[in-house]
Amino acid sequence: MPMLDPLLIGKGAQRVSLLPAMANRHGLIAGATGTGKTITLQILAEQFSRIGVPVLMADVKGDLTGISQAGRASSAIAERVKAIGIDDFAFDAFPAVLWDVFGDQGHPVRTTISEMGPLLLSRLLNLNDTQQGVLSLVFRVADEHGWLLLDIKDLRQMLKYVADHAAELQTLYGNVSPASVGAIQRRLIALEDQGGDRLFGEPALNLEDLMKTDSQGRGVINILAADQLMAAPQLYASFLLWLLSELFERLPETGDRDRPKLVLFFDEAHILFDDTPDILLDKIEHVVRLIRSKSVGVFFVTQNPLDIPDAVLAQLGNRVQHALRAFTPRDQKAVRAAAQTFRVNPELDTEAAITQLGVGEALVSTLDAKGRPSVVERALIAPPRSQIGPVDADQRRRLVQASPVYGIYETPVDRESAYEILQRRAQQAEAAEEIFGSGKTSSKPVRSRRSQTPVEAMITSAARSMGTQLGRSLIRGVLGSLLGGRR
Repeated sequence: MPMLDPLLIGKGAQRVSLLPAMANRHGLIAGATGTGKTITLQILAEQFSRIGVPVLMADVKGDLTGISQAGRASSAIAERVKAIGIDDFAFDAFPAVLWDVFGDQGHPVRTTISEMGPLLLSRLLNLNDTQQGVLSLVFRVADEHGWLLLDIKDLRQMLKYVADHAAELQTLYGNVSPASVGAIQRRLIALEDQGGDRLFGEPALNLEDLMKTDSQGRGVINILAADQLMAAPQLYASFLLWLLSELFERLPETGDRDRPKLVLFFDEAHILFDDTPDILLDKIEHVVRLIRSKSVGVFFVTQNPLDIPDAVLAQLGNRVQHALRAFTPRDQKAVRAAAQTFRVNPELDTEAAITQLGVGEALVSTLDAKGRPSVVERALIAPPRSQIGPVDADQRRRLVQASPVYGIYETPVDRESAYEILQRRAQQAEAAEEIFGSGKTSSKPVRSRRSQTPVEAMITSAARSMGTQLGRSLIRGVLGSLLGGRR
């Protein structure tokens, strides 16, 4: 198979490019507000699409949808094309699918409570250690009974069940604090007030729908509307970390390839790590380090390189550094830290250059074919071939309706899960109370007699054969998700 051409980023003393085979070594796009990070993200997404690599990017400012439309000529673009020497430059539109957790600006994006898992859900709800322990107990009890947790009402019903049966559960799991249960219930109300309840339910996102190509073999660019989502930063961060975890868990090992299977761009990346518990931070670093073997590239986009933990920053081999301001001691520290991460260019004062870069300029260093960082270059960033700025409401509507996944996610599905099962048990208990009148019912929980789905039957069979507590639970993923929660 012939080697793919490098992806052009820009030009300084020489052209600076990214080798497609090195894209799964991850990357960093950093710089102060207004220095050109979004354009860098856009041209990289375009070029990945041109070589057949699907992309997912979070649209924090709401202006990336223009990638679906061909750009327009301007004197500034013409000058940049000439300065860089791009012989084959032509304006072009790229295949795009729009997504939105709230379902307003794109296809609804959902996962289930079970798939999110207690660890990420605890971060989303900002629970303390005691409350997280109670939430983990809720998941354990649901697992053992085979009750699916699909949406918020399932979790709320399970919390009530655990509180009502606290005395029975205490001998197996320890004390269940009513105060902790109440605190979790209040956090769920706050999450619903932010619209976060729309993230949970079915049909849940099928990862294969993020990894499509169009009829011309170009990778589809998936754009997640995040302008509203940023109003709930914990929700934004938890969703992206869940997505990273799911890709890590579900994609097979691929070995070295000539290009990634998928590239993710996480804008405002500092939110992923703000107030993150050490145990979760360790697992994030673990996923970022190993997900490259699944042929997934991750690019973090942020203002300041210091926003990224050192353990994660060390995994980011491809770097585009736009201008930084050095007004405060922290800013000056960030400039020095950014300069020190580049391979020295004897003809360039990297630290000074970072503060002198103009809009559309950046310091660039990428990995060569042997995985070694190139000498840092000061470069003009190439212009995008697609439209700069967002589409209008009518164009957005047409994009959604023409999408290959249109109609799959638009209508919610509410199948039987913990809520329905526990409601039916409560009704049966009330009926028994009326019939016998004694008020004396068995304290032993009565299992639902509904027939199991094939997946549930498989899980139950495996659990019985293993005969351990681990066997009786669904296998939990690296960031706390559940494998097989809905499948």
